[in-house]
Amino acid sequence: MGTITDRDIETFYHKLQERFSSLVESEGIARDPVRITARGLSPDEAIGRTRRKDFPILTGKEILLQAQYRNAYGQAFTDSPSSFEGTLEDVLDLDLTGDSHARGLFIASLNAVMRSLGRTEGTVHCKDDGPERCGDEFAQRIKAFHADDRVALIGFQPALLEHLSPVCRLRVLDLNPANIGSVRHGVTIEDGSDDFERVIEWADFILCTGSTLANGSIVRFLDLARPVVFFGTTIAGTAELFGLKRWCFCSM
Repeated sequence: MGTITDRDIETFYHKLQERFSSLVESEGIARDPVRITARGLSPDEAIGRTRRKDFPILTGKEILLQAQYRNAYGQAFTDSPSSFEGTLEDVLDLDLTGDSHARGLFIASLNAVMRSLGRTEGTVHCKDDGPERCGDEFAQRIKAFHADDRVALIGFQPALLEHLSPVCRLRVLDLNPANIGSVRHGVTIEDGSDDFERVIEWADFILCTGSTLANGSIVRFLDLARPVVFFGTTIAGTAELFGLKRWCFCSM
């Protein structure tokens, strides 16, 4: 699978900017006076009142940014929150490679624009019992189409882990030291860096969090010799621009 370099990440973000820029130019909205605003959402605003309390956003490990373009909203998980107000031209000029704050703003804004133009759906995170319903839908999909597969879950997502662990052979990778080594629903959370090669070689099918888009690690999952499905709202617009498969059953 080879080593991913900073150059690989830079190349991917450059392609993402180019594709979004082309869309904006083709729609004639590059100089729109419409303002785009982004802000971090509180846990209640982001996912409502959930049964479980171990989602990363509830433990303070991630912030959900929300951008508004016209009457559409787009969101993105990030560990580098910041506020922003400007035009689409300003968004296209953000430094995705060198500024993690800029990446979150760019991705949330991209999702809002794609939603406004009718190019994607599900750009707002599900709330309340949505994560549990989504986890159940994932489990039904896996049972129906991947029951015999060895499944790698990239990113600790507690609802998915609980619903998937009884229905398939499952391994989980995460980058948060607080999760690595812990056992959740009978599955040991493995190190997303040190254990990456072993788990990916083992897996027949990969479910990958769209949050990898925000930290650049998405490039590790774009050319694998096994099927990859991304999940979540963060990657909604990018999945459409790059033709990536995404599952996100209860998002809005």
